[in-house]
Parts: sequence; C-alpha cells; structure tokens
Amino acid sequence: MRDVLDDVFRRWAGGETVGLGTVVATFSSAPRAPGAAMVVAPDGTVAGSVSGGCVEGAVYELAQEVVAERKPVLQRYGVTDDDAFAVGLTCGGIIDIYVEHVDRESMPELGDVVASVRGGEPVAVVTIIEHEREGLVGEHMIVWPDRTAGSLGSSRMDDAVADDARGLLASGRTGTLHYGPDGQRRGEGMAVFVNSFEPPPRLLVFGAIDFAAAMARMGAYLGYQVTVCDARPVFATTSRFPDAHEVVVDWPHRYLQAEADAGRIDRRTAIAVLTHDPKFDVPLLEVALRLDVGYVGAMGSRKTHDDRFARLREAGIGEAELERLSSPIGLDLGARTPEETAVSIAAEIIALRWGGGGKRLAELTGRIHG
Repeated sequence: MRDVLDDVFRRWAGGETVGLGTVVATFSSAPRAPGAAMVVAPDGTVAGSVSGGCVEGAVYELAQEVVAERKPVLQRYGVTDDDAFAVGLTCGGIIDIYVEHVDRESMPELGDVVASVRGGEPVAVVTIIEHEREGLVGEHMIVWPDRTAGSLGSSRMDDAVADDARGLLASGRTGTLHYGPDGQRRGEGMAVFVNSFEPPPRLLVFGAIDFAAAMARMGAYLGYQVTVCDARPVFATTSRFPDAHEVVVDWPHRYLQAEADAGRIDRRTAIAVLTHDPKFDVPLLEVALRLDVGYVGAMGSRKTHDDRFARLREAGIGEAELERLSSPIGLDLGARTPEETAVSIAAEIIALRWGGGGKRLAELTGRIHG
C-alpha cells in the first residue's frame, strides 16, 4: 500500500471515499506480493496495481461496487476459478484480494498512519478480512511499537493481534494471521491482514566517484534511503549526488561506526564500498564486516581484491566474516558504464536478499516469483 498511500490520503483528506484493493495472500506464481494495492478514486482514476495487469479490470469493478454498498469483500482470483481466463490471471498463480472503502469514517486514523510513515516511524495497519461474525469484517487497529489505536472488537483480540503484529513489523513483513473468533491463537474463524510500514532500508555508498552517482540513482529507484559518504569535501557534494538523500563528509569507517552506535544500521542495510583505496576501504570493511547487515560489497580488480583480503586478515578479520564480503562487487553482467555497473551491484543485492541465483530465467524451471 505504500506506493498508493499518498493517493489514498489526498482523497481521504478531501473528504472523498475511495475503493482500495490489497493483495492479502498469494499462492504459486502470483505476480504481486502481499501488500500490493490499487486505489480507485471517485472520478474513476486508478493508481497502483494488484497483479501487474492480470485482474485489474475485475478489481476495478469490484472496488466500485464496494464503495457503493460500503461493504468489504475478500475475493480470490486464480486458475482454479471457472473464470480465470476471463479475468486474465493466466500465469498460474492464485491471489486473495481484499477490497474495502476508505474514507474518514471507515479509517479515522489514516492521518496518524501517514504521519508515522512520513516521519520514518514503524507502523502497521491491522484489518479483519474474515470473521464468522460478518459485522466485524473491516474493523481496523493501528499498531506502533509502543502503542495502538482503534479496536478489532475485544481486548482479547486486540492484545493477541497487537503482539503478533509487532513481531511482523519488527521484521518488516506484511501478511495474514489466523485466530479463533475472539483472538484465540489456536483456532479458526478470524483472519487479519497486517500491513507493515517500516522505514525504508538504507543503502550506504562509500566513495564519491561517478560509479557512486549511478549507484545512488539506482538505490533511490529501488526504494532505499541512500547516503553517500566520502572524506574529501571537494568531491562529496550534493550537486554531484542529487539522487542521494544525504551526502556526508567524514572518514567512512568513523561515519559507519557512529551510525551503528546510534542504532541506525540494521540487517536490511546494504553497504557498497566503491573507494578501492586501502586507506579508506580496509578500515571501513573492518567495521562493516562485523555488523549485522544485509549486504557488504567492495569494488576493485582481482589484484585489489587479493590485496584487500590480505590486509583484512592482517587486521584480524576472520574467514567467516570475509565470506560475507562480495568482492569484486556485483554480478557478471558484462557491465561497462557506471550505470550498467550500478545495475550489476543492485542485481546482486536483490539476489542475496531474496535468495535468487542470478541465472537467466529462460535456463531455469519452476516458480518465477518467490
């Protein structure tokens, strides 16, 4: 929903009612992950996508019906349906889409949710999407790490779901949870969808070079909060890196350690070391490889790589830590330009994040979407 949140909020703030379709579960090779959303405005305009084009037409019509009747619907689309080809989901996947109307009455807390998202505060929107008591379907609760707003219907429900929602929020995951009708953890009769809005992951790019400018553009495009850091003020300027969210003049290792000490580094953080200068990258990598981050890569030739590993071993970095280092950085795409190299690095980050092998899909069999 993050990609349509501004559209929903603008209509909400203007007193309008929109239809919102959200992917809440997927099976097999469904094209979009849980949390993907599409909003249908009163003037008929559409933002977002729930299936990459497969079932948008059907969801568009359903959203208009939901707004008119003010009654949410949980709808399944897939090859098991008689009309699978009619709605266009021919990829072999199955998706559950929850369609609801959103306005000031149905979701009075939306302004608080948007404020948290814009302020970088983790927040989750919890919605009952199935319940044996039909009147509870559509109830919302907003969950922050330290508080809640709204209610799902009872204190027992709220307490159980809030605890579990915080677990999903802490790991940045969105998904559906199942309970008994009054929030019993062992039972069935209620399904809730937890839509997590955690702050965007960080991409730290060290080395104010042309490759870093391309990497900053790529990182911002992929949704990372991008920082470019270099100790040389003549090179580390906002004019040279307009796509970075932050440009820092500091010694790389000192900056990274300070960010870690301040709790601003987590396991989603990606670190790209593009300095290929031992006086910068060896002290920096000594810090980076001891942190619990998602990715550490370093640019350089094979000769630079061998020299770097020797220096890191001399500095006390163990073999297990060295195995975490992607060096030379990136996948073998035959890249030549800074922009192509940025694609290569981004592809490696994505592959490691989701467990991809980096091979051509045409040469593989099995599921495409994870």
